[in-house]
Amino acid sequence: MAVASRIKPQELFTPQEWAPLSARSSWRGLLMVAHAWAVIVAAGAAFVLWPNPLTYLLAVMLIGARQLGLAILMHEAAHGGLHPNLKVNDWVGEWLCAAPVGASLAKYRPYHLTHHKYAQQAEDPDLVLSAPFPTTRASLRRKIVRDLTGQTFFKQRFGPLLGKLKGDQPKGAIFSGEVGRQAPFLLWNLGLLVALSAIGLWWAWLALWIAPMATWFPLVTRLRNIAEHALVAKDEPDPFRHARTTRANWLERALIAPYHVNFHAEHHLFMHMPCWNLPKAHRLLAAKGRTEGMLTAPGYLSVLKAASSRSPA
Repeated sequence: MAVASRIKPQELFTPQEWAPLSARSSWRGLLMVAHAWAVIVAAGAAFVLWPNPLTYLLAVMLIGARQLGLAILMHEAAHGGLHPNLKVNDWVGEWLCAAPVGASLAKYRPYHLTHHKYAQQAEDPDLVLSAPFPTTRASLRRKIVRDLTGQTFFKQRFGPLLGKLKGDQPKGAIFSGEVGRQAPFLLWNLGLLVALSAIGLWWAWLALWIAPMATWFPLVTRLRNIAEHALVAKDEPDPFRHARTTRANWLERALIAPYHVNFHAEHHLFMHMPCWNLPKAHRLLAAKGRTEGMLTAPGYLSVLKAASSRSPA
């Protein structure tokens, strides 16, 4: 198996530069988790207080983006970056980030670390996400439509269960196993539904939690995957080009790329660096002239154009 090439931080930074870049924080990661939930609550409250199509559309986009934010912070926990105490890191990552969006930190961590170990090599489990690109505009349009109409959500959430039902396993065993696997997600959603019902807003669970999760969340997750690894050379020997950094303006950070996820080339270079230090690492590398060979994009639209540049057959 070909392990992805690495570069030592000491080859790029002085000890004085690297120490603060790699330092864990007992409050920064927790503050980001609190921020994600605060945005979700504020966006939902804005629609409840001023119900109209514009505030609803904005709420769906903001909440869906912060659901992605929770997934990104789970990803941060997979690298031990949310808190220096691993027990705190894992509890917050599992129960406040992963479970609400139907993920599992315990299952995600070994999968994701394998992705880093074999980034863009044949053994990389994430190659399937970038393999379809470049594709045609029509194909990308169909994918976006599936995301925004809930088809992707339904396939991801219920596809495994439906697939098992078509097999020869006893239905009781299938349902009990699936419920057990989804128990944290189901508990979170039951808790949200009960809490909202208690204040007379039972409908908000469906309109302001499930609807964003079924529409905007899958779309921005797809955009993130495309920006990070689509059109990246397979078996790439240069560690500066194992992933792409996409420059994101304030609107893209709010609706597509929260919590510095756009600095993905830096993340692959220094996978245990806390995400809030990635912009600073990028600036230091730029000052040293080391970003010239880095794989970058000026924005998410430019990546989408390149990813859909294949001519129809």
